[in-house]
Amino acid sequence: MRKIATLIALTAATPAFAASGPFLSLHSTNFIVLLAFILFIAVLFYFKVPGMIGKMLDDRSAGIKSELDEARALRDDAQALLASYERKQKEVQEQADRIVAHAKEDADAAAVQAKKDLEVSIARRMQAAEDQIASAEASAVREVRDTAATVAVAAAREVIAAQMTATEGNKLITDAIAEVEAKLH
Repeated sequence: MRKIATLIALTAATPAFAASGPFLSLHSTNFIVLLAFILFIAVLFYFKVPGMIGKMLDDRSAGIKSELDEARALRDDAQALLASYERKQKEVQEQADRIVAHAKEDADAAAVQAKKDLEVSIARRMQAAEDQIASAEASAVREVRDTAATVAVAAAREVIAAQMTATEGNKLITDAIAEVEAKLH
């Protein structure tokens, strides 16, 4: 067990033993690492890497800023377009409401006019029917009178023919001529 603990201690302490000795010696790993780090930083500054990185970051920043400005402009345009479409939609809705209201008014007016026209048509038909009935009545009355007159004339002829003598007939003719003469003059 002691051997395992010693072995672990030696293995863990080995890098620390490598740094032993004077610091400014090429045998010191810490000094070599420091020189390599300084050389690396010098190469970076020689090739102007910090400036390039700064320029790249500035370019990236400018690109992001321009994208943000473009996105802001697009958002403003979209909001203006949305407001325009909403305004147009409102106008179209108002126009549609006016059209519907006008159509209702026209339909109401047409219904009132149709009702009046129907009443006039019914009145005309009633008048025509009454005229036809009156005409039929007059025609029937005339027909009855004509038939009654014809029957009366025929009956009178038979009665007169049966009762009349030649002298009475001549007297009737003379009276009729006198009556016609009096009415004509």
